[in-house]
Amino acid sequence: MSDWTDTIVGDRMTVDREFNDRVTASEFTRQEWGLIMTATEFEIANASDPEEARIVADTEKLPQIMPELENVRSQMAQMGGSPGDGGSSGGGLFDSIKGALGLGGGSGVDQQRLDAAERLVQEYADELQNHLENRGKWEQVRIAYQE
Repeated sequence: MSDWTDTIVGDRMTVDREFNDRVTASEFTRQEWGLIMTATEFEIANASDPEEARIVADTEKLPQIMPELENVRSQMAQMGGSPGDGGSSGGGLFDSIKGALGLGGGSGVDQQRLDAAERLVQEYADELQNHLENRGKWEQVRIAYQE
C-alpha cells in the first residue's frame, strides 16, 4: 500500500508549501515539523467507500520522537535561535545519552505537545485530501491505495 504515496509526491510538495504558514504559526519549528512528518505515515480510512474515504495520519510513532523534538529545541536555544524558548533546558550530551537509554527523569513525552503535533498532522492530511479532490486526483489515489 505504500506505492500510492509515490503517486502523490508532487502534490505533497505543493501542500507542504501551502501548509508552511500553519507550521510557522504553530508551536513547532520547521526542524521539529520535519521530524514529526518523518515519524508520520498516511493511510486512507474506509478506502473502499468513495463517500467515507479519508486520509488519516498514523501517528503511533510520534511518542517515540517527542524527546528528540526537545533535543532540537534545546540545541536551537543553545545557538540562540529557538523562538519562544525563554530558558535553557540544560542537558547536553550526557543527558541526551541518559534519555536515549531511558535513564532520564520524567516520562519524556509532553502530552500537550504530542496532542498538538497529532492535530497539526491531521490538519495536513485534511489539506492534502482537499488538494487531491480539487485537482480531480482523489478517486485515482483512493483506488491505488486499495491495490
